Amino acid sequence: MKLNRHIREFAKAIGTGAIEIYNEFSLQHELGIYLRNNLKGCKVQFERNVSHFKLAKSGLEKREIDIAVTSRRSGAQLSAIELKYPRNGQVPESMFSFCKDIAFLEQLVSAGFQSAYFLAVAEHRHFYSGNSNGIYGLFRNGAPITGKITKPTGAKDRVVHIAGSYTATWLPITGSTMFCLVQVGS
Repeated sequence: MKLNRHIREFAKAIGTGAIEIYNEFSLQHELGIYLRNNLKGCKVQFERNVSHFKLAKSGLEKREIDIAVTSRRSGAQLSAIELKYPRNGQVPESMFSFCKDIAFLEQLVSAGFQSAYFLAVAEHRHFYSGNSNGIYGLFRNGAPITGKITKPTGAKDRVVHIAGSYTATWLPITGSTMFCLVQVGS
């Protein structure tokens, strides 16, 4: 199952106007519908609690998976997808939230999911271009997303740890709207 190919095709469909998204909720549902129509033999579920997969909630970055893809026949945990579509600015806070999602996906792969994907859609260039200092470099300059990442604003009292190393690459959808796809696991 080459889910990254399906997600890229989904982004192309947004770019052509065949699919319309306007917030994170629409992104989640339109992607889920697209995957249901294109992944034969798979079950696509929304906001699936980790306890459904017999995972302990304690120690995980999050409690619910935005989109979970499992095998209809065997129940195998094929893939988990976390989504972001920031619309209210707060660029550094959103980028930290991106990192939390990637760390959560690592936890899910370690717990048995075959692969996982982080998908961000951004309409504003501040997410993909500009100053590359601090957390900005992780999503604007190709710096590796890895290691200890500290919350960039406020008390800076929250830290997320990313064991792997990932590169954020932004690709065009239409106009100033871009998407970033990060794969965790094989």
